[in-house]
Amino acid sequence: MRAIPILGASMSLPTDRKYTESHEWVKAEGDVFAVGITDNAQEQLGDLVFVGDVNVGAKLKAGATAGVVESVKAASDIYAPVSGEIVAFNDELESTPNLINESAFSTWIFKIRPDNAADVDKLLDAAGYEAVANG
Repeated sequence: MRAIPILGASMSLPTDRKYTESHEWVKAEGDVFAVGITDNAQEQLGDLVFVGDVNVGAKLKAGATAGVVESVKAASDIYAPVSGEIVAFNDELESTPNLINESAFSTWIFKIRPDNAADVDKLLDAAGYEAVANG
């Protein structure tokens, strides 16, 4: 996997997934997409204390609120990157939300089965996200 360094970040940006301007990452896993937040997002939020409000079974439109992450500094909505049905929530995050702080690109928050898998192609690639994150 090739990685693109992000200015001011301690991690490189994985190129095996797509990104949203609202700082979610999306990685294909068979017929579903795993969704998490970027390292850039978790650094801005600080130490996470809650991840949740994800409704498994919910059918969402792209851009709709899918859940929330809360830190000691702020709360932020997590958005559905594509239209589809939420099929899973990462239950580990209920007791250890800081897993995202430790490894944002390895820790998914929810999985979504897209209405149209091709919609992911409309999202940003690593270079596009880097431009947005550093812009």
